[in-house]
Amino acid sequence: MAKRKPTAKKKPRRKSRKNKLFKSSIAKAFAGLAILIVLVAAAGLLAHFLIPAEKPSRPDQPVKSVPQAKKPPAKIPPYEIYPPKEIPLEKPPLTKPPKDAKQMPLVAIIIDDMGYDKKIARQLSRLNGGITFSILPHSPFQESIARLAHKNGLGTMLHLPMEPFEYPHIDPGPGTLLTTMSPDELIRQLEKNLGSVPNIKGVNNHMGSKMTAESSQMYQIFSVLKKRNLFFIDSRTSDKSLCKPSARLFQIPFAQRDVFLDHSQDPDFIRKQIKELIRIAQHNGQAVGIGHPHPITYEILREMMPELENKVKLVPASEIVHPVS
Repeated sequence: MAKRKPTAKKKPRRKSRKNKLFKSSIAKAFAGLAILIVLVAAAGLLAHFLIPAEKPSRPDQPVKSVPQAKKPPAKIPPYEIYPPKEIPLEKPPLTKPPKDAKQMPLVAIIIDDMGYDKKIARQLSRLNGGITFSILPHSPFQESIARLAHKNGLGTMLHLPMEPFEYPHIDPGPGTLLTTMSPDELIRQLEKNLGSVPNIKGVNNHMGSKMTAESSQMYQIFSVLKKRNLFFIDSRTSDKSLCKPSARLFQIPFAQRDVFLDHSQDPDFIRKQIKELIRIAQHNGQAVGIGHPHPITYEILREMMPELENKVKLVPASEIVHPVS
């Protein structure tokens, strides 16, 4: 009987399937990578054509800087709160008329509220060396106007903001001394104010109808002025002012306002007030007038300067103060 040939064993197909799956995965990976490359290239082309390229600045062309926002101009405090009716002059006067008939009476003209307008300061500084600038503390041009006054031989004072009865409805401005301040707060603010304006020889009050009526706080203020060897001129914004007895107590050189020159912006009114200033000086031997940096005040002072210089001697405020007897 013939022997049967053994049948060949079939090879397993497992290995063949694995190879196919591996090749299929590689093909898919390459296809995905190709799609990603196409997308990136397309995005680059879109960016090139749609977004304008920034031109490099040449050395001969200045680089444009971003303009900075301008600071708003400093708010000018109200010039003054004038008393509702004129405060009567003291009798007898603080000084006596000169015995020598040839000696001209003395007049000090103080321009208050300086520090916010350099143009009017330059104009006023050319009128007469006897004019005195009283400069508000922490004002934008306080230092340059103080230097201008010093260069032209004008007197320089600190126009010290003090609380009025109308506060806070009316605010005297930066550095105001308030009746609600403790002694330490008051002295600290006063020292800052005095240090803010260079070359000052004295002080007069800006507003202050309420503060000047407070004896204890005026004593604190005058004690500092005494240490600094500064004089004080009372603007007389209230008939309740205690500035004079405070000055007497501390033996500080003192004077007080006789005439406000320009609380009405009428040229004829300002002329009348200047004539009144001359009359008081001729009667008492000296007088103090206070004006403000209004253009009309400058114009009338320039117009009447020959008459003033013919009838009185204009002097800085430092030459018209004296200890109160």
